[in-house]
Amino acid sequence: MTRAFPLQSLLDLSQLRLDEAARKLGDLIAGEQEASRRHSLLVQYREEYRTRFVAAAQGGLSPSEWQNYTSFLTRLDEAIAQADTAMTHTKQRTVAGQQEWVAKRGRVKAFDTLSDRHQSRVAYQDQRREQKASDEHAARRHAEKAKD
Repeated sequence: MTRAFPLQSLLDLSQLRLDEAARKLGDLIAGEQEASRRHSLLVQYREEYRTRFVAAAQGGLSPSEWQNYTSFLTRLDEAIAQADTAMTHTKQRTVAGQQEWVAKRGRVKAFDTLSDRHQSRVAYQDQRREQKASDEHAARRHAEKAKD
């Protein structure tokens, strides 16, 4: 006769919260990867544009062309700085999400441990009850044989 674990509803709730934290962590990791990809693309594009600027400068540039190149490089540098900041923020959110997931996993493990202990205790009690019933049955049979 298996008795229900009294904290089963809390175990189920903590498991749901762990699942939600895992989904959220997956989203955070994907966001971090996307921010890193954007940052890398901007850095790569800036390097390509700088290479074109150097090549054009070697061939001679008018002052307005020079200003256009340097102005655009400055804007690219600003965009890279913003992407770097965004990447840093997404990494921080990912770390926080990992910590939240670990905390929720610990809670589920604690409830699992309690559940396992409960099941072991119930099994032990059932085994003792069965053994007692078996011993009583054997004692009655022995008593009946002794009467005969």
